Amino acid sequence: MTLKVSTVQFQHRAGDKAYNLQRIAEFTRQALREGSQLVVFPEMCITGYWHVPKLDAAGLQALAEPLSGPSITAVAALARQLGIAIGAGFLERGADGALYNAYAVCLPDGAVHRHRKLHAFEHGLIASGDRYTVFDTPWGIRAGILICWDNNLVENARATALLGAELLIAPHQTGGCNSVSPHGMKPIPVEKWTRRHDDPTAIEAEILGSNGREWLMRWLPARAHDNGMFLVFSNGIGQDEDEVRTGNAMILDPYGRIVAETSAAADALVSADLDLSLLDRCTGQRWLRGRRPELYGLLTERREGNLGPLEARFSDASTRGG
Repeated sequence: MTLKVSTVQFQHRAGDKAYNLQRIAEFTRQALREGSQLVVFPEMCITGYWHVPKLDAAGLQALAEPLSGPSITAVAALARQLGIAIGAGFLERGADGALYNAYAVCLPDGAVHRHRKLHAFEHGLIASGDRYTVFDTPWGIRAGILICWDNNLVENARATALLGAELLIAPHQTGGCNSVSPHGMKPIPVEKWTRRHDDPTAIEAEILGSNGREWLMRWLPARAHDNGMFLVFSNGIGQDEDEVRTGNAMILDPYGRIVAETSAAADALVSADLDLSLLDRCTGQRWLRGRRPELYGLLTERREGNLGPLEARFSDASTRGG
């Protein structure tokens, strides 16, 4: 049995929900023409992303919507109309009054599954989620969602797999981030993006290099392989305020092999047929069955010398990006 999925990279417009929803609709129809049953879009692609840290409380409230608001309602209606599942990110105003970096997967039957980023750092007024998101799909497998930095922490991917996820939806806004690690990502000069048509070699080197694909290859295949999951990676592309996203939209199988990807310096969609028969036989699933949980108590203990609460560690956005 196979499942065809698509993943998209696109350059959103900050605060322009109408434009961003239009691009989501256009790419969804392209995915449908290619025979896909699921199409995945980037983190906060409906609202825009890196302008958010500059907003005040009123600006955040104006940008945010409840899950039942007009944006996700429109995406859900499109999913029902076309008969394809759609995942897209937005800034959520929760029923508790808190704001969340959230992601909704809208299924063709009308169901909507929402994940709140577990490690939110975009703004001091954006709260972190407190639970994993795993759900049944019409395709006979379970799917999970982890947003951007959620995927960097190995425990999150493992917990999602232990909850039964066989397909991990991984929306991002990454590439060209200013990591504090000496060997992590570094900023990409914006001029390389603005001059991409005049000097395509320069931006291609960044997309494929240590600030883009090379960084992803250090860890992303491991999340799929070690946990026996298909992984659908979506990302922004191009200038986002003073940073440059590197795209690299890709789909990986449960062995961590890339089955489809793009290195285009442009909005793009890639699709792949997932061979679901790999799930029972792959290394990661065998490793899950071989676990000895009685040995793992230390995984829930805080180490001596930790820097303090999660909020303190992520108060400076420069810590992101590995």
